[in-house]
This record gives sequence, C-alpha cells and structure tokens, in this order.
Amino acid sequence: MAVKSDIEIAREANKKPIMEIGAKLGIPAEHLLPYGHDKAKIGQDFIKGLADKPKGKLILVTAINPTPAGEGKTTTTVGLGDGLNRIGKNAVVCIREASLGPNFGMKGGAAGGGYSQVVPMEEMNLHFTGDFHAITSAHNLLSAMIDNHIYWGNSLEIDLRRIVWRRVMDMNDRALRDTVVNLGGVANGFPRQTGFDITVASEVMAILCLSRDLDDLQKRLGDIVVAYTREKKPIYCRDIKADGAMTVLLKDAMQPNLVQTLENNPAFVHGGPFANIAHGCNSVIATTTALKLADYVVTEAGFGADLGAEKFFDIKCRKAGLKPSAAVIVATVRAMKMNGGVAKADLGAENVEAVKSGCPNLGRHISNVKSFGVPVVVAINHFVSDTDAEVQAVKDYVAAQGATAILCKHWAQGSAGIEDLARHVVDLAESGVADFAPIYPDDMGLFEKIETIAKNIYHADAVVADKSIRDQLKVWEAAGYGHLPICMAKTQYSFTTDPNVRGAPTGHSIPVREVRLSAGAGFVVAICGEIMTMPGLPRVPSAETIRLNDAGQIEGLF
Repeated sequence: MAVKSDIEIAREANKKPIMEIGAKLGIPAEHLLPYGHDKAKIGQDFIKGLADKPKGKLILVTAINPTPAGEGKTTTTVGLGDGLNRIGKNAVVCIREASLGPNFGMKGGAAGGGYSQVVPMEEMNLHFTGDFHAITSAHNLLSAMIDNHIYWGNSLEIDLRRIVWRRVMDMNDRALRDTVVNLGGVANGFPRQTGFDITVASEVMAILCLSRDLDDLQKRLGDIVVAYTREKKPIYCRDIKADGAMTVLLKDAMQPNLVQTLENNPAFVHGGPFANIAHGCNSVIATTTALKLADYVVTEAGFGADLGAEKFFDIKCRKAGLKPSAAVIVATVRAMKMNGGVAKADLGAENVEAVKSGCPNLGRHISNVKSFGVPVVVAINHFVSDTDAEVQAVKDYVAAQGATAILCKHWAQGSAGIEDLARHVVDLAESGVADFAPIYPDDMGLFEKIETIAKNIYHADAVVADKSIRDQLKVWEAAGYGHLPICMAKTQYSFTTDPNVRGAPTGHSIPVREVRLSAGAGFVVAICGEIMTMPGLPRVPSAETIRLNDAGQIEGLF
C-alpha cells in the first residue's frame, strides 16, 4: 500500500471548529479572532487577564545537527504534545510559523509530518494569518522612512555610508543580497549601496518574538539602531519617528495564532526567526500564554541543539524568565549512519558500526543540554528501514551517556506511537531535578560570551576575529550594550563553520567575520563563516513542483 504524503494526510484531517479548540483551554469565543473556521488569534485582553495564573511545565524539543536524512524535530514536537494529551495531561504545542523562502526552496514546511501534524497544513505553510507579511511591511516602512528622511534634508545628519538597516522579503532571492538604491537622478534621492535579508532574519521578527506586549513591542522597535552619523553617533528608529506606525502594522501579528493537531489538540503557531541567522524560537507571548493555560507546553528550537537549544536557553529563557523542566533530543538511526560516514543512497542497509561511529554527535548534544541544568531524554524518530540492532546501538550509547533513548513511532501511529516518551517526559518534569541556568552571566564581556559558546558548545579551541570586530564589541560595551546575550549566526550542519564536517569534531576554530547590534531585540549577532542572511534557491527549487491540481487543491508542499 502506498504511503500517503503529509499533505494528503492533512487534507483528510477531521478538524474541529477553532472555537471548540479554544474552549478546551478555557478561552471564551469572544476572545478569539477567527481566520476562517480552523485558525484564530487570541485577544490581548484575555492574555493580560492570565497574569496571576500559575505556569505549567515547559518541555523543549531539540535535535542533533540536521542531515539530508531528516530528523523530524517538529514532527516529534507535535507527536509529543498529542502523546501527553493521550495519557491524560493537558498539553499545548508551541511551534514557529513557516517561511515562504524554505517552502519554495529546499527545506519544506514546518507543520510536522505523517500523523503528527498541525493543521491547516497548506495555510500554515503559505500566508497563514498574514503575520510575516505584517513584519515585512513594518520593516520596510522603516527602510522607506530612513531614505525619505535623507531625501528631505537629513536633519539627523545620517552618514549614507553608515546606514545599517536593510530591506527584507520573505523569499530566498540571492539576486537581492547586495543592491544599489535611489538611482535615477535628483528626484529619486541619493544613491547608496544596501541589500535585502529574508524576513525571518529581520530584527523586527526577533523583536515581535521577544516582546511581552504591545507597549514592550513599541519600546523595542524604538530602540532599533538604524544608522550612524559621521561622528558615529547612533540613530534610532524612534529618531526617524517610525516606531508608532510600525506597531500599528504589527498590532494583529502580535497576537498568538491558535490551530490544532490532527488529533484536535491545541497548538500555538506564532513567529518564526531563523535558527542559524536569528534566535530560532516561537514567540515569548505564545509560550508564556500557553504556560498559563496548560499543564505541559511542548515547544521546539530550530535546527540542532548547538544553535537552537543554546539560543532558546541563553536568549529566550533568559529574557522571558522561563525555566524548562526537561529537554528531548531528536535523533534518527539514519542520521547516526550519515554521521558515521554512510552515503544517503546507502542508508537502507543495516550498518550497526556506522551507527556507533555517528553517535558521538548525539553524545555531544546530550552533554551540552545537560550543561544548562536541564534533564535530557533522546527520542529515536523511527523509520521503517531501522533494524532492531541499530536501534539498540543508539539506546546503549545513550545509556552510557547517563540518559535514556526511547523509540518513537508517532509519524506512522500518531500519539499511540509516542506514549512511552510522553510518560518519561512527565517523570523527568515531575522529578524536580531541573536546575536551569544560562551558560554565561549577563555581565561577562561580549567577546568572552562568544568564546564561551564556541568552546563550551561547539568544542572549538579558539575564536578568530579581526581587531576591528573586537574593537566594535568594546564600543558597544561602552555604550551600555555589554549585558546583551550573543546570537551566533552559523551553519546548522556542523559544530564547526564548515557544513561538511559531521560528527563531534575537536581542534577547530570559529571565525567571526561580522558582528551586528540588534539593540531592539536585545542581542548581539556574531556572523560566523559563510552564513547568509539572504538564502538562495537550490538548483531545483521545490517551487517547480508546487501547483494546483484539477480539483483546485494544492500539491507539492511538504
């Protein structure tokens, strides 16, 4: 029998009206702003009314470094949420929204897979409730107002060579990485070089995802540094007087989106900063609201634990005062074999020795997550090609690392295939052993924070950075930004900055080629290696096979 595609499974979902899903969490209908019948935004007034309610337990789902074999982190996040509900717990899933760029590129969507999905799948992976469009518009409004200010006299004395605010669009388009604007003569302004980033790399996205409420949102927007004068004095968004209008554009986007899993359990899908070039977590307001409404909140961090989990702990949890009770690290037998040197075409054949050779990548993630004081369980996301001996090899390795690995079959079986993991997560969370703390203090120097991440998480020997970068960090420290956390922009495929180096390498260095101040979001970005803030499409983009069929249904999304 042919295996159904994710989109076919999602299309057959027996969805309940979104008001019923809200009622499960005690959200009155009048506090839900519906977008059709199967998705809604939660009203700000209702969220404010939850302030005095106790919080549930927060469970993080993270993963090994991604491989072409696929790991299924979002699928496991959704499956675990369903599994917790299946064993009688009141659980909510919190995940990110999907970006159009990877949807039409190579990575695909972000709604889970198989029988562990969030629906409506098509809308979630396309325009959804318009949040990303609002973020794009707000970002580019500021861009337009900067150039407009310069055109009408430049009373702030902005140095055209020192404008750091670029433009964004929610698409992979390498042709726009570096551009020249204002060509065409006097009527169009003063020519200058700039460029585009993808919307999910915008500081506005990061700000929306870290803001507590609309007042906090406007303050953070106002704090954005957009340019400098010839004397290197910073020019802020509030100096351009754009923060108020940007907040208006983001008013609805700030409200968390409520949808449902295939098993009709509630899911919050809100925000979506990239994990390799931004902080890679869903919004603080969605997570904190869910914690007030449920006993368990299952959320994910982007890519592998070296990027996603580290930023979740050191940025999001630090900023929002969150304390995770347990962490799940997703791994697959196939990915272990790839880390052990097996080519993708040969993954179907049993190779226990390759599994063992690849396990050190998983082992390093286990020890890294434990270093934050969070107890760990490994979820082995099952594939039909896995053999008992290969699965046992992973379990034995994880046991030697002082943790437990549990085989999970949620992709094929839904919540019934992940009950064991759900029960183990409850045991970890209820044990009270979690003693979370970030791996560096606020008052550590900025370069020392970069070194701490590189050495403790990536296991690098050193950080390589030009004197100009170190000097820039010192200038920001002198300006009062030294307390900010670091957001490392690095390839997701390796502990190094070389995407081809798998496993658990040592003896490498981390080159930092640029640093950027995100004063509104409240972190400093360290760009390492060849990471791009505007990705390109692959040779054969997914967009080539996405279409409407004869019944008017979407085909090709995954």
